Amino acid sequence: MQYDEPPQTEFQKFIRLTKNEMLGISNQKRLKSTLHDHRSLELNVDDYQRVCRIPKKKGACFRDLPGVRVGPDNKVEWDPDVQREYLESKKPLVPNYAMSFVGGKSSKPFARLWWDETVPTVVTRAEPHNQAIIHPEQDRVLSIRENARLQGFPDYYKLCGPVKARYIQVGNAVAVPVARALGYTLGLAFQGVAGDGPLLNLPGGFPMNFPSASSEENV
Repeated sequence: MQYDEPPQTEFQKFIRLTKNEMLGISNQKRLKSTLHDHRSLELNVDDYQRVCRIPKKKGACFRDLPGVRVGPDNKVEWDPDVQREYLESKKPLVPNYAMSFVGGKSSKPFARLWWDETVPTVVTRAEPHNQAIIHPEQDRVLSIRENARLQGFPDYYKLCGPVKARYIQVGNAVAVPVARALGYTLGLAFQGVAGDGPLLNLPGGFPMNFPSASSEENV
């Protein structure tokens, strides 16, 4: 799919580069970047209805649903003054596993991410049962591509297989920037120019300098 608008940040400019641009290969004809795998796991009806009830605000999770209250020890419990609510399937709006996860002290089940928060570890499963993976403003989990971006995969990189398999590939991967840094430092060590210090500073702009807006056409 094509992008809806030009890149707004330096990260977007970088992550949208074509393969040749990412590798520093010059090409007279500049191809437009294409976005791959921007699709989310299709939730079952019950989970989708639960996600739709999670408020669109920072820190929102199953604790914001009716019938749940939080005690002084940060442990959730059923509110005896609120009748338990059920979905169309007759299953409870707030599942028992959410109440008992990590002894009732976790806020991860059906949790929304927020724009200024650090995203938790990217895992192989996209279900929102025990992790914060719901989009801040949309009633869905993060897409395959959004997870891939968190892992540093450039947008041109194509994943293969069914949707769940692609989430697994991204979650099991070593983050691309980490792999690049390791490869760079191992290369220096192989050449005997890494030095004996415990730390190595990567060169500025590693792995490459971001293209300037004046020299590159937005895609």
